[in-house]
Amino acid sequence: MNGEAASKILTAVDWQGPGAKERTRRVFSWQALVWSLVFPPKRHRIGVTVPGVFLIGLAMGIGTAAYNTASNILFITLSLLCACLLLSGLMSWFNFMGVCWRVRPLNAWRAGHETMVTIEVRNTKRRLPTYGLWFDLATHPRAKDSDPVPDLAKEKVRAVLAAAEKAVTRGRVFLRERIEPHGEIVLDWVHKPEKRGEHVLALEAVGSFFPFGFLRKSVGAGLRQTVVVWPAQVDYQWRAAAGASGGHSGRRTARAGTGEDLLALRRYQAGDSHRLVHWKASARLGKLMVRQFAAESLDGFALSVETPAEIWTRPEQFEVLCSFAATLAEDLFAEGRLRGVSVNDRWIETRRVRDVEAVLDLLATVEVVGRDIPTPPRSSPDARTTAGSGDTVRHGKAARNLITFAPEGARGVTAYVDDVPTASA
Repeated sequence: MNGEAASKILTAVDWQGPGAKERTRRVFSWQALVWSLVFPPKRHRIGVTVPGVFLIGLAMGIGTAAYNTASNILFITLSLLCACLLLSGLMSWFNFMGVCWRVRPLNAWRAGHETMVTIEVRNTKRRLPTYGLWFDLATHPRAKDSDPVPDLAKEKVRAVLAAAEKAVTRGRVFLRERIEPHGEIVLDWVHKPEKRGEHVLALEAVGSFFPFGFLRKSVGAGLRQTVVVWPAQVDYQWRAAAGASGGHSGRRTARAGTGEDLLALRRYQAGDSHRLVHWKASARLGKLMVRQFAAESLDGFALSVETPAEIWTRPEQFEVLCSFAATLAEDLFAEGRLRGVSVNDRWIETRRVRDVEAVLDLLATVEVVGRDIPTPPRSSPDARTTAGSGDTVRHGKAARNLITFAPEGARGVTAYVDDVPTASA
């Protein structure tokens, strides 16, 4: 289920960094070079490390002694120390020159499961290799419009920032090999998201201690992309006594069923073959209608997930609902017994893996709603409505074997098939 999931994830496909091709090339001039060294570009920072502080202190001490004693040896030593510090900055600048990178999350993200994030690094320099880079990555849940805005007048700013920092997961990936000229390398970062929903994956900065460790140079990447985290899988108990009834009614015959018997008419869905269109019924109703055969509804289930705030009052129980519905949808689809899923009256017919991934994306971002959404009839005969022309129309969501969910106790969730308790998590 990971082939089509990549299209659901917003990936940073463009290369970023000093060596990216889309960057406008400037005409070289010594004035621009010196000015860029004195005033680095935006998000380019150079800091002094602890060894660098000791080197600067040692240089100041030797310089003071050299001026007081007028010793040529001390002046030569001071010159070597200053040259070492200057050479460190120049080599660090050359090390970043011509380097570009991009970040790509692999497959789909699922809560409670480890996922892989790849960092592709490319060296576009002609002669010089690149050494010793590190990449600072961070991920956190995306802010929602329904999240309460902290009142800074009543709460301390430090407490607000500390609470926001707890939701951020950070990681640092090191480049332990050198990248040859015109070479490329792929680095991996393993991340385990804890909660479902939309998360923000960010490459915050790229840094290096190269060459001597006296200076710390970092380049702010500013790459951000939104990744959908599917609900976690949960264990549930299925009661075999409440098995699925046939998706259609009628008396049994002695002959073997081929599944080609016409069951009813239904609305046209994207992906239906044009050969199944019932043109006479479509002309009467003014909309495309297709023929539905018995094989489409045999031993099939339809899931209905409704999330009114009056019923799902506990956040932890609501998370169990999302995980339970996602796990049940995947299992039924793997068995070929899932017709479709409805989430708050949004119906998705599951015919391909892409449809199941769309259901998981919807369950990953669903929230409780403030009003009770009406549920269509489940197993009553009214599930088949008769149009004005007399043709029978069968709605996928109102078919038999409709699975609904309801809270059970303080943490549990029960699944009902046509109002009969069937599974629990």
